[in-house]
Amino acid sequence: MQGLAKFIHEGGMFMYINMVFLVTVLAVVVERFIFLLFKGQINAKGLLEQLRKLIQANNVDRAIRLCGSTNAPLLRVAKSGLVQVHRGEEAISNAVEEALVETTPDVKKRIPSLWSLANIATLVGLLGTVLGLIRAFGAVGGADPAKRQEMLANGISEALHNTALGLSIAVIAIFFHLILSGMAKKLVADLESFSMKLENFLVLHVRGNPGIQAPSPAASAPMGATPAPARK
Repeated sequence: MQGLAKFIHEGGMFMYINMVFLVTVLAVVVERFIFLLFKGQINAKGLLEQLRKLIQANNVDRAIRLCGSTNAPLLRVAKSGLVQVHRGEEAISNAVEEALVETTPDVKKRIPSLWSLANIATLVGLLGTVLGLIRAFGAVGGADPAKRQEMLANGISEALHNTALGLSIAVIAIFFHLILSGMAKKLVADLESFSMKLENFLVLHVRGNPGIQAPSPAASAPMGATPAPARK
């Protein structure tokens, strides 16, 4: 820890700014890994098989409760279609498509920011490098000859420290951007495949069981109510 503190201190003010960007990059990486590996990771094939068994047994309510257990993207898409089963094919299709559009940004959230953070960290490091060199060469011209060499060395050291940290942050951010983007694309592809299969299954189920659709207004009228007479 003392070596790290010394490394940051020798780089000057811009080292502290870049350390803030480093912490931000690491926070984004950790949060996205937790989401993509744990919170958002559901066995799509197993879930679809469970839902098929429940729906074929006309146990739609239990299937809805199963999908409400967590806030994972797959479960949100599945629940959106299940709650519309009694409203017909069009309602199911619209609900699944809307849920897919809403959940996809959640999967990709904050990953593009890693690329921007890499660029900013590089530029901050470059700025620190330029200022360090300005200080170094300024020392050559105006400093006491006895201290000139020491001040020149300190300025160049500050410049190189900033370059090293800025490039290191950029490498870390771009590396994890590549990994997380691949994981997010796979999850989005799984979401699209799952939503298509679920939608097709629910539509076929509704077609094969027309009695599960929403009742007509006359059938849903309260007990004892007199239906309006038909116009002649």
